Amino acid sequence: MSEERRKFKRESAEARREALIRAALELVAEHGVRGATVRAIAERADVTQGLIRHYFRSKEDLITAAYEHHMTHMTDLTEGPASQLRGTARDRLVAFVEASLTAPVVDPQSTALWASFLNKVQNDPAMKAIHARTYADFRNRLEALIAAALDEAGQATEAGRLRHLAIACNAVIDGLWLEGGALPDAFEPDELPKIGLTSVGAIVGLNLTHSS
Repeated sequence: MSEERRKFKRESAEARREALIRAALELVAEHGVRGATVRAIAERADVTQGLIRHYFRSKEDLITAAYEHHMTHMTDLTEGPASQLRGTARDRLVAFVEASLTAPVVDPQSTALWASFLNKVQNDPAMKAIHARTYADFRNRLEALIAAALDEAGQATEAGRLRHLAIACNAVIDGLWLEGGALPDAFEPDELPKIGLTSVGAIVGLNLTHSS
């Protein structure tokens, strides 16, 4: 048995499960959901097909887990800079928008995953439930940042309007993110975040493009 295989066997159950999810995501991005077969996933993760069945009841179970992992990871990557920032509420909103429109969040593989998963999201109840939950989580985090920035600026806003502002800002971010991942060479390095900050700022009524 190789040293690599022995190392893998010493990993925790959670680490093994995550390795299978990563392998599934790589294959979905490269070949679509249908191309991510149990055999291909096992080969990519360097494990037996039996080990996959130990952690997941079926391929569908693994694909669903991979989708949730990916969506949650993307949201965490986006919020990371804002959550670690010691600054104003406006600064945290700026950091969130910038992170959502730069690497590693804007990434061709992530866009390929989104496109590959889209059909299953529309037709699979479990996938649709994950999409609804992760979308709401992202939008709620964005809404909280918008609320804090507006409150800081003396522009407290009622809950219904905050929700609408978050939906609109999320739509702008999603559109720019999709184009950035699909056409990575079509934009200057800082073009998308600048457009995002200008657009989100216009929607919420704050200047996000210059220091306060």
